[in-house]
Amino acid sequence: MSLVDVKKDNHIAYITMNRPEKRNALSYDLVNDLIPALQEADSDQEIRVVILSGAGKGFSAGGDLETIHGLNESASIMRYMKRALAVVQTIRKMDTYVVAAVQGFAAGAGFSITLAADFIVAEKQAQFISSFSNIALIPDLGLIKALTDNIPRPLVKEWISSARPISAEELQKYGLVNRVAEGDLLEEATEFAQFIVDGPPLANQFVKHFVNHAADYNYETSDLQETAIQTLLLQSQDNKEGVTAFFEKRKPNFTGN
Repeated sequence: MSLVDVKKDNHIAYITMNRPEKRNALSYDLVNDLIPALQEADSDQEIRVVILSGAGKGFSAGGDLETIHGLNESASIMRYMKRALAVVQTIRKMDTYVVAAVQGFAAGAGFSITLAADFIVAEKQAQFISSFSNIALIPDLGLIKALTDNIPRPLVKEWISSARPISAEELQKYGLVNRVAEGDLLEEATEFAQFIVDGPPLANQFVKHFVNHAADYNYETSDLQETAIQTLLLQSQDNKEGVTAFFEKRKPNFTGN
């Protein structure tokens, strides 16, 4: 049985972590299958968005404790941590938008992966848990920064140190969940992603990276970046198609060129 299932349809790559008997915990094998699946989707010119999900009752329980506790010295622990971290780093670096479709629970590093995604669609009963304090650890895979960049610090400290479950609706209140699904999760994630499928791929690529790094720029640098990117996009075929479609009062057909 493959630990990562990939299905492609209508410019969408559906990537599913497929280790339900272990709640999609991040074993070496799962991580080593997931990273190239994400990279392949990103390099596929036909794919405009990735929908990442987990098989079974939950998105991911995070780090695989059996794997971690089998490592007995710093070098091997560091190798595992770096390899697991590469999952969220890959998602952040991808030109392609990633939607995390979350059912059941996203715990520990599973929570980290969802926040590395560009969008989150979660079923109404989904719970997000920073479970690290239950085993006397701090959050990893970028979770502390992802939360602190978006949530008031006193609340981040509460969420981390209490390890209490956070509902999809509570995360939506703080702008981290884009949609709470009432029906079939993947169907609603697909419906949500339609604006990406129909949108301009090249412009969306720049939006992803610009927004992800906006806090790193001062206004002068940001203005220069905007001007350079806009100069490039104004020469694209998609810009010409968008303008033509506007005057012809029709939906544009963007190709990413």
